[in-house]
Amino acid sequence: MNFVKGVSALINQVVIVGRLCRDPELKYTQSNIANLRFTVAVNRHFKDADGNTKADFLNCVAWRSTAENMAKFLKKGSLIGVIGRIETGSYTNQEGQTVYTTDIVAESVQFLEPRGAQSESNQGYGNGDPFANAPFPANNTVPDFNSTIEIVEDDLPFDLGC
Repeated sequence: MNFVKGVSALINQVVIVGRLCRDPELKYTQSNIANLRFTVAVNRHFKDADGNTKADFLNCVAWRSTAENMAKFLKKGSLIGVIGRIETGSYTNQEGQTVYTTDIVAESVQFLEPRGAQSESNQGYGNGDPFANAPFPANNTVPDFNSTIEIVEDDLPFDLGC
């Protein structure tokens, strides 16, 4: 049953920006397919009652050339952007209990800082805050995107067709 004409599947899309929690460790399946499990620390956009920033630690997996490139060029603390999908699964542990898992399967990974820019102490990046150098005004206010702007048709590089 489709609610939107022409849409045959539901949307499962995730976009995150954060820092790697440990150095990547590349592994290969029995059929020689590269894979990399990694965790990304993503800061929340608010502080708790004590003024501390909290983070979520999101488990991810990358495959094939994405996994190989991550292992080659990234290290603990690297700032990355991940576009992917959520995948759930389960397995039975050694005690016979069912363990449920939730991972982000990375379909695209962007390296968000130049190689060598990341130092062990995250200097220059707000001590791990990927939004410390965000392009917001000096007073840290977010622009009002709901405000009205005037568009002069002569300034547009295309015809409005009106």
